[in-house]
Amino acid sequence: MSELRTQITTDMKQAMKDGEKQKVATLRLVNAAMKDKDIEIRVAGSGEVKDSDVLAVLQKMIKQREESLKMYTDNNRPELAEQEQLEIDIIKVYMPAMMGDDELKAAIESAITESGAAGPADMGKVMTILKSKYTGQIDMGKASGQVKKTLMG
Repeated sequence: MSELRTQITTDMKQAMKDGEKQKVATLRLVNAAMKDKDIEIRVAGSGEVKDSDVLAVLQKMIKQREESLKMYTDNNRPELAEQEQLEIDIIKVYMPAMMGDDELKAAIESAITESGAAGPADMGKVMTILKSKYTGQIDMGKASGQVKKTLMG
């Protein structure tokens, strides 16, 4: 089991002992998503879940909650928006710090060099490297635009 996954399980047990219902509920959702990922990886026959897989699941969960948060806020549902924000805050504890603009630019340049990308047609190669090395540290939507801009010259 990955270190990050072990930490999440340990924290969930502690939250149960401390009576932190919201944290327990959120971490149970995280564990359920991890089990889905286990099944997906087992069916694909590609080994076991790594920390990068855990980070990808957490990142997806945060994105889903941010979309719900926006929807609830736009529709004047503060109690539901607050619930989503609490879940986001709990999940973000397990995420690495997001890269700043300069770090992102350096990571993109490094990935372009590593992949040997010569133009926009090679964008997929660069994005694959970024996803494998920097899962959870980069907003892939933002990175995609910058990669495209850089490759177009």
